Amino acid sequence: MYGYKGERRMKEIKSPKEIATENAILRLVKDIIEKNSLKDDLPLRVYQELITNAEVKSLQDYANNVSIVRIGLNDHGPVHMKKVCYNALKMIGMLHEDGIQTSLEKEQAGTFADSVAALILASFLHDTGMTIGRKDHELYSGLISYPLITKILEEVLPGDDNITRRTVIRATAMEGILGHMGTHLIHSLEAGLILIADGCDMTKGRARITLEIPSKPEEGDIHKYSANSIEKVRIVNGDKKPIKIEVHMKSEVGFFQVEGVLIPKIKSSTAKHLIELEAGVIGEEMKKYI
Repeated sequence: MYGYKGERRMKEIKSPKEIATENAILRLVKDIIEKNSLKDDLPLRVYQELITNAEVKSLQDYANNVSIVRIGLNDHGPVHMKKVCYNALKMIGMLHEDGIQTSLEKEQAGTFADSVAALILASFLHDTGMTIGRKDHELYSGLISYPLITKILEEVLPGDDNITRRTVIRATAMEGILGHMGTHLIHSLEAGLILIADGCDMTKGRARITLEIPSKPEEGDIHKYSANSIEKVRIVNGDKKPIKIEVHMKSEVGFFQVEGVLIPKIKSSTAKHLIELEAGVIGEEMKKYI
């Protein structure tokens, strides 16, 4: 209908949901910078580089194509990766307000802004390996992302004086990418937040695309239907711990998503001691997990 060039132009147009997510991230990034005593705008510069990078956009779009059309899974594209970014930023901002240091801060290897920049990079690129396939996609994401991260950091932190800073941020981002499935042991708080942020993106909007594609039951379908039952995931201040994750669902099938995906990620995370988790059907008593 459109031909190759027409299809390419269509893919370059961002959906309203993608634009809304980008704007939400922008507000959060600016708020994080404003609340930090150093007022370092590095996270904002990294974010602006990412959302204007044509290769990043192409990777995110094609990752979604492979995930949805070829494999029959749910959204692993631009909206998902940006939603993970939003979740991770919200959590690291809450921890910072509570006086909890990131690994880079605690180890005096970097600043809070460095940690935030690493989170943004990892979130935006963590599923780029889906352009190749599902199995070991976190490893492929690392291979694909390394040169992109290097290039972006050289743009925002140029010069020999910033070599160490670029190295630290890139390494931290890479740990977040490689560790987001919980298949590889992670050690930094930053990587642990990526792991949980990824697990939190499980609402019905993420499953809707694949539910509209007619297919016979295949591997991955339970994720589509369980995710479709989840109405909202809220990240709020906890009662006994700094962060509470609330999962609100319309039917009990959503517990599969919570117990099969989110809980294992939280348990594998270096941030697990900072998280409370509740889930339940709307109108019924919430089940306290952690």
